[in-house]
Amino acid sequence: MPTVTPPWAYALQLPHDPRAPRIARVTLRAVLGEHGLGELVPAAELVAAELLANAQLHTTGPYALRLRAVEPGRLRLGVWDTDPRVPPGLTEAVPPGAPPDDSENGRGLPLVRAYASAWGVGAVGGGKVVWAECGG
Repeated sequence: MPTVTPPWAYALQLPHDPRAPRIARVTLRAVLGEHGLGELVPAAELVAAELLANAQLHTTGPYALRLRAVEPGRLRLGVWDTDPRVPPGLTEAVPPGAPPDDSENGRGLPLVRAYASAWGVGAVGGGKVVWAECGG
């Protein structure tokens, strides 16, 4: 059971540094543990890892991990970055086909779609937030 009644929210500003996604995942685990949401860690960490990796790989500026309780047992996590372009494969009603077996890219957003109960993207502060919900 959560130890704090929603709403609660956290934001972690991150530099454009290859170590930043790891720091964000450690923070995510700590926040979920403190709020009694340890059961969400596997799915939330996978989703966050994919969104953070996309921000690191496809943008040049800083980015941020945002966490918010939506309701008891449900988490919305988002990754804000400075690029306003929406990633291909996120908003299509039918996801694009699987990437070729030898491709090193193209699996992240299908994983987000598989592990999140809801997802989306919105314009915020000259950039965008790609978000996903886990739990509930």
